[in-house]
Amino acid sequence: MSVTDVHAHVLLPSLQAEVEARAPELVKEAAALELRRNGAESLAVSGPMVGARVPKLTSVAERLAAMDAQGVDRQWVSASPNHFYPWAPEGLGVWVASEANRLIADHVAQAPDRLTGLGLVPLQHPSRILECLDDAVLGRGLAGVEISSFAGDVELSDERLEPFWARAAELGAVVFLHPFGCSLDERLDRFYLSNTVGQPTENAVALSHVIFSGVLDRHPDLRIVAAHGGGYLPFAIGRSDRAWKVRPEAQRCAHAPSTYLRKLWFDTVVHDPMALRHLVEVAGASQVVLGSDFPFDMGLDDPVSFVRGADLPVELTERILGGNAAALLESRVHA
Repeated sequence: MSVTDVHAHVLLPSLQAEVEARAPELVKEAAALELRRNGAESLAVSGPMVGARVPKLTSVAERLAAMDAQGVDRQWVSASPNHFYPWAPEGLGVWVASEANRLIADHVAQAPDRLTGLGLVPLQHPSRILECLDDAVLGRGLAGVEISSFAGDVELSDERLEPFWARAAELGAVVFLHPFGCSLDERLDRFYLSNTVGQPTENAVALSHVIFSGVLDRHPDLRIVAAHGGGYLPFAIGRSDRAWKVRPEAQRCAHAPSTYLRKLWFDTVVHDPMALRHLVEVAGASQVVLGSDFPFDMGLDDPVSFVRGADLPVELTERILGGNAAALLESRVHA
């Protein structure tokens, strides 16, 4: 059986350098926002942590060696979330997405039998998303795109995203949901809460926008894969069901929110075997896929052993390690 990690990142230094050259003042403003959101203590730790991992984030040879050590046969490679640039104006935002798509395609082309690429779209500019989605999937041969939990004033329930959801479903493209930053800002600026609490919060909020707004009713063929096990949502879904039952403004979706968990996919970056078992229980055996958040410190160092040690049935373990991801790509190819 082929083992597939759907949550692995690539760093694009040339893109970063060009953005800094084209929009130095906006980059400074973004850095100030990052400082406010994360706090100086966390940024002082994160810088060296990322620096030590640059070879794994940029070199295909280093990536493949690390995959071999983990027992991973294939990675889905997506841009490091700091490349989202949700503050970028329209022209720059479209260029960033197109350039990222090119660079990611070049990266995975060095080992096409082991790497699958996911591109970017400028979520903050809905009117320009379709051309970037087509560029990624049709122009560059990528399996889909990665998006954040929100960008500027664009939430995933935004009506302006309807053409994007429709086109992604039509193409059979994977949409990998990975937050960048947290809207709680300074409340999480210490103890690394910006990540430990912020990431699962953003996942839960973004998925709730998708579910409650009826996106999955209108586009049932969407292939949305949520990072970090979907955050808090799968573990507090009963509260969402209660709201849908008793509150008319929460009834924009056709069915109880819990039923939509079986129309989404979730990675295994939950750090707790009990949480993984619960995720399988609420989402279903076919909806959980191996993820590691490679190669960052908040990821799984040994993702395969984590899944194998979760005391799941052997057949289910094999599906999580590779079968479910393979089925996602096969259905995309034949869509």
